[in-house]
Amino acid sequence: MAPQRPVEPNGDGTYSLNLREDGRALIATIVPELRAVLADDPNDEVLTRLFPTARPDDPEAEAEYREMVRDELVAKRLARLDMVGELAEATELNQEQLAAWMGAVNDIRLVLGTRLEVSEEDEFDDDVEEEDTAESVARSAYWYLGWLLEHLVEASASEL
Repeated sequence: MAPQRPVEPNGDGTYSLNLREDGRALIATIVPELRAVLADDPNDEVLTRLFPTARPDDPEAEAEYREMVRDELVAKRLARLDMVGELAEATELNQEQLAAWMGAVNDIRLVLGTRLEVSEEDEFDDDVEEEDTAESVARSAYWYLGWLLEHLVEASASEL
């Protein structure tokens, strides 16, 4: 029997969220951590993938751009994280909530990938036994979130 997918469209514009308890616990733990980084210091260099440089060749234009849009982008990300944090135990999502989950999970992966210095060449090998270190736990979380994001996107696309 195939394992149940973590997100499935219900056919009525809603989605079933079928996460295991450890997946829900990860979301419940990591969402406030990212929220704290965004709220405390939106210029933290661990957030570089969330806010890439728009004008690397023109520092003045880049500063002006950041001044215009940075607060709005941070506010949108914080709102998504808040919604996902509130819905960590949910079993059903509407389209707006699913979009918030996609955005938040993607943001978390980008930040975690930056912290871990993940590159495109990195691959997940679940046959490798690693010590239970903070980095191995973070890498497992990174790969899990990628798997979850894939299913969130797939479920969203199936309703189009």
